[in-house]
Amino acid sequence: MTRALSLAARGKGKTSPNPLVGAVIVNQGRVVGEAYHHQAGKPHAEVLALHQAGPRARGGVLYVTLEPCCHSDKRTPPCVPLLVQSGLKQVCVAMPDPNPQVSGKGVQKLKRAGLEVVVGLLEEEAQQLNEVYRHWIKTGRPFVTLKGAMTLDGKIATKSGQSKWITGEQARRDVHRIRGQADVVMVGIGTVMADNPTLSARGSQNTSAKRKGRQPVRVVLDSRLRISLKANVLSWGHEQPTIVCTTAQASPKKIQTLKDRGIQVWVMPQKNGRVSLRAVLSKLGKAGLSSVFLEGGSTLNASALHEDLINQVRLYVAPLLLGGQDAKSLIGGISPKMIEQSWHLVNSEIKKIGQDWLVLGSLNPRK
Repeated sequence: MTRALSLAARGKGKTSPNPLVGAVIVNQGRVVGEAYHHQAGKPHAEVLALHQAGPRARGGVLYVTLEPCCHSDKRTPPCVPLLVQSGLKQVCVAMPDPNPQVSGKGVQKLKRAGLEVVVGLLEEEAQQLNEVYRHWIKTGRPFVTLKGAMTLDGKIATKSGQSKWITGEQARRDVHRIRGQADVVMVGIGTVMADNPTLSARGSQNTSAKRKGRQPVRVVLDSRLRISLKANVLSWGHEQPTIVCTTAQASPKKIQTLKDRGIQVWVMPQKNGRVSLRAVLSKLGKAGLSSVFLEGGSTLNASALHEDLINQVRLYVAPLLLGGQDAKSLIGGISPKMIEQSWHLVNSEIKKIGQDWLVLGSLNPRK
C-alpha cells in the first residue's frame, strides 16, 4: 500500500476534480501490475494496473488507495465489474470513497461477488493524500490554501506597497510549483493594482520568464471592476482562463468589454460591499474546481479567515525585520479581542527553503 500511495501522489495537480489514486497488483509475492490515475476522464488506476498485469492478475491481490468506483455517472466505466472479472482473490482498500455515489457501495459489490475485501490499510495516510478531494466532496467548495510571503515580524509589504522580493529565489520557485498543482490561483483587485502579477506557474531559475505545463485558472475579486484592461492577469486568456468576479456595482459597459476579450465575468452577491467570497468558492466548486491557492493581500486574507474558509496556510518567512505599524501585515482588518479567539494551526511543520523558512499547517474552524 505504501507503493500505491507513492504512485497516487504522482497525479497531484492533474486529476481534479477526481481523487488521487494508486493501485498495485501482487501475485505470489511479486508485483505484476501498478499504475496511478493520470487525469480526469482518463482510465482509473485499477484499470491501468489490470491492463499491465493481464492474466497474471488472476488469484492476485489488489492494493488500492481509494475504494473502487461502482457508478456510471462519469466519463469512464465503473471499476468494480472489471475487478470482479479479473479473477482477483482479494482487494485491499486504504480508505472508503466519501463520494455518496460510492461510499461503501463499491466494497459491498466486491464482497457480494465473492472477493475478500480489507478496508483501512494506511487509511490515515490515504485520507491526508486526498484532503482536497474529501473537502470538495463534503462541502462543494474548493480546498483553500492561504499563501503568504512575509518577514519575521509578519509584514508582506512596505507602507508604499513594495514587496519584491521579501523571499529568495528558491521560495519563489516553490510558489510556482504549488501554483502549477492548484486548480485556481485567487487574488483581490488590490494585489492586481499594486503588483500587476501574471499569476502563472513558471519554470526554474533559468527559465523564470517562461510559463510551463498546466496553468491554474486565475480569479480576481473586483467588486467595482477597477481592473485595468492592460493588466497582465488578462493575458493568455485562451490557454490560461481568467475569471473576474464583481458585483452589481460594476459598469455593464466594462463587463461587456471584458467579455468581448474572452474574459469570464461573474456578477456575484455582495457581502459588506465586497464580492462574497463564500459565493465565489461555491460557484468554483460547482464548476469542478477543487483547490484554490489564495495569494491575496491583507484584506482578502482577513475576509477568508473570518469566514472560516481557509483550510491550510503556506507561509514563506524571510529572515528580515521590517517594523513599523504602517507596513502591511499578512492579515488585515480588526484583530480578535482575546488570544483565545486566535486561529490555531494544527499539524504544523517548518522547513528550510534556501534562505527562508516554510511554515505549513492546517486550520480548523474557530468555535
